[in-house]
Amino acid sequence: MASLSLEEENYVRMSLLLSGICPRAARALFDREFNPLYLDETLKKEYNTLKDLQKKRIINQQQMNLLFPRRPDVPKSDTFDITLIITLLRNITRMIPPRYGYDCLPSATETTPCSDLARIKYYNINLVAHNSDGKVDTTVFRTAWEDLSGKHYKTEMAEMKQSFEILSEEVLKLKSSQKDTAPWNIGVSKFENIQRSL
Repeated sequence: MASLSLEEENYVRMSLLLSGICPRAARALFDREFNPLYLDETLKKEYNTLKDLQKKRIINQQQMNLLFPRRPDVPKSDTFDITLIITLLRNITRMIPPRYGYDCLPSATETTPCSDLARIKYYNINLVAHNSDGKVDTTVFRTAWEDLSGKHYKTEMAEMKQSFEILSEEVLKLKSSQKDTAPWNIGVSKFENIQRSL
């Protein structure tokens, strides 16, 4: 099998960062804003707001099912993806949004938790979700990696820094130990160890 190109490796690293580490950091912030013990009650109080968001197609039926599961289940933030977490923080909290909103990449001078969420959202959409060729240019990758590495993050996002460093080290170990760094060559046990450490 052919080795991954540098641009393909960048894509794999960014995917792991944005799907494994960043959602946990966003969830930590979410759980600070919405106490998990009272999440069910809080969401019920915001039902009309959430229903309006559904009518506007900002929240879909699958997300509503996560927010309002059938009894005896209760909503849990660990079932929410990054998009839903940002939607809830954006629409039913008093958190100060980034200067240009959540849909633009904040400047390096913006260091609020909401700016950090906007960075995660921006890179997730532009480098992973809408990436059709599975490649990320090295210059773009380095900029995104630096933006997401934790230098801007406040206390809520601090956990991400350690997980981020572990991911960086593990990816480098894999790269130096094998000529072929394709994701299908990572090996289940090695990949599971990386995921557990995250």
